Amino acid sequence: MTGSRMKWEIIHRTQFTYASPVKDSFNEARLQPFADEWQTVDHFLLKVLPAAQLRHHHDFYSNVVHHFEITEPHNTLLVESHLRVTAKERPQLADDATPWPLANIGAALREARVFDFLQESRFVELSPEAWRLAVDATQSVTDTWQTALAIMKCVHAQLTYLPNSTSVHTHMRDVLKERRGVCQDFAHLMLGMCRALKIPALYVSGYLATEKASATHAWTEVFIPGVGWRALDPTHNRQTDETYVKIAVGRDYADVPPITGTYKGTTDRRMKVEVNIQSAA
Repeated sequence: MTGSRMKWEIIHRTQFTYASPVKDSFNEARLQPFADEWQTVDHFLLKVLPAAQLRHHHDFYSNVVHHFEITEPHNTLLVESHLRVTAKERPQLADDATPWPLANIGAALREARVFDFLQESRFVELSPEAWRLAVDATQSVTDTWQTALAIMKCVHAQLTYLPNSTSVHTHMRDVLKERRGVCQDFAHLMLGMCRALKIPALYVSGYLATEKASATHAWTEVFIPGVGWRALDPTHNRQTDETYVKIAVGRDYADVPPITGTYKGTTDRRMKVEVNIQSAA
């Protein structure tokens, strides 16, 4: 399917099964996509079993957060989102564009709300190793956009994509050491390298609709003064297009987990995640 827009129908199902009944379950879900000029949410429905009253708010990064509680004992918890979204073709920056000198990247701080995306965060650190890797990858590069592209290419080349080789709690320093991981790890390393060179960079959680998805995908956005935020996917070494559906953004994965919560009871539980993506007429 080609063209300037794509319509996607996505079902994201998460099932928790507990070894013995649990209670007082308090949960947050970040599963409703962003609505902006490049993406229209045509339909969104969130289903929770056992049934619970759903409320929602926008968090500090403008993500839609649904929250619910289940106080009575239960052996299973199902959280299922159904959505239809229209993704439009995004403007691409040319691979040879040089819109902003890296020497003037300090001007980015004049933009509202970039400060958080220049700092260390839960899974990203501004380590000497990340700085050295970034410097080595961008030797003789003087433009901010070209620097970001060089970092993306470096991360893609340095890391081996290996399913189930890491967990959602894997830190960037371990990714640097092991040189393998999944999309989340590629994004975290790129964030650390960009931030080490003072380029604002944020984490994006969403879906890549062209692959046989079994969970969410992750990529990054970098801020280029005079241009704005531009999305780069280090796992696939490319700019994003209308096959990407953006759900939530933050400093790293810790700000955007699809489901998070607490409960009282056994720690012995199983989680099964299924994601089904189809093109919609």
